[in-house]
Amino acid sequence: MPLPPHARQTARDLIAFIDASPSPWHAAASAEQHLQAAGFTRLEEGARWSLAPGGRHYVLRGGASLIAFTLGSRPLAEAGFRIVGAHTDSPGLRLKPRPALGGDGLARLAVEIYGGPILATFADRDLSLAGRVMLRGAAGPQARLLRFDRPLLRLPNLAIHMNREVNEAGLKFDKQTELPLLLGLLDKDGDADARLRELLAAAVQCASDDLLSWELAAYDVQPGSLWGADEEFIASRQLDNLASCHAALAALTAVSGPAATTVAALFDHEEVGSESAAGAGGSFVGDVLARIGLAQGLDGEDRRCALANSFFISADMAHAYNPNFPAAFEPGHKVMVNGGPVIKSNANQRYTTDAATAARFMALCRHAGVPCQQYAHRGNLGCGSTIGPIVAAQLGIAGVDVGSPMWAMHSARESAGALDPAWMVAALAACYLS
Repeated sequence: MPLPPHARQTARDLIAFIDASPSPWHAAASAEQHLQAAGFTRLEEGARWSLAPGGRHYVLRGGASLIAFTLGSRPLAEAGFRIVGAHTDSPGLRLKPRPALGGDGLARLAVEIYGGPILATFADRDLSLAGRVMLRGAAGPQARLLRFDRPLLRLPNLAIHMNREVNEAGLKFDKQTELPLLLGLLDKDGDADARLRELLAAAVQCASDDLLSWELAAYDVQPGSLWGADEEFIASRQLDNLASCHAALAALTAVSGPAATTVAALFDHEEVGSESAAGAGGSFVGDVLARIGLAQGLDGEDRRCALANSFFISADMAHAYNPNFPAAFEPGHKVMVNGGPVIKSNANQRYTTDAATAARFMALCRHAGVPCQQYAHRGNLGCGSTIGPIVAAQLGIAGVDVGSPMWAMHSARESAGALDPAWMVAALAACYLS
């Protein structure tokens, strides 16, 4: 079935957003560009805020976490906040601070595993580097985004002739000795560190000695695409969770004149537990909400009323049913790609959903004309978690965990439905207008 034009355009917009965002720092920069184009203005945490009614603003923390908001038309204590939370980071491989390895005439780069990637999917792919570097500046260290668009690195597989059991035992890598990424040939001096620093310095147009430190991720340079008989599916890296970031931003910027104050909170470090100054476990979202309240003259009692009258959606991707692996799924909860947003529930509070918040999200989907599904994890498998329980516990706000269904979560190249992005945007927009 051919995609409706609006769904196709939303899917292509999502692919473009992900293609432009190979690292969480690039994702925050992409979000910032999107917000500025929609008339949002940047605030600085280190300066006093002056917020006018109807104002549209955003603030960054740590370079990769961003919170944007539109001030509502109704009193904050009565209407509260409508918050959508997502995360900018994705699991994968990160360069170590001193990664250069030389030997056997080859330069390799030592990496650290970030989060829980499917390591085998990074083998034999066109990888490159993206992230941020810190440079020596006249007024102190300066951050600069860095991205190599061309294939730069590779994790070559071992031939089956030397790993005869690979198809039976699975492809496995020793996390210390077998994951260093090949960078290139060494010259007669054999200085792998100098080779790396020259490449990085040239990419940001600085002297090699001015490079102080870096946070760089290996990423797959293959662009995202639509695939399938009618191009009804999406293939891309980092669908988890840039698809939710894109949906939150698209919904926030599409809604004008909301009654409640609307918030999109995009956090770094979800894949490693969120316990950081810029993560959902830090003070970022609480600080921003408190400052919004102070700017509107709320006292302590009013602020607690505002939080009690608020609603929080934790938007993270969901596990779509895979017909090749039916035993991995709970029989009554086989959520389908292109089936609409998924409400995720877990009795042990790995998700923040309860019966009341699930019903509220169902009503939002019905109002938006969007189908929705319900997911619970199989009982004999460990269930992942999200920023949902963390933010809900910090703020005391009723919340629900939702996500668009996808295949191969945490792979170097994931897949999802091309209808679902537009449906998620519509559902989140309905929340912002509620």
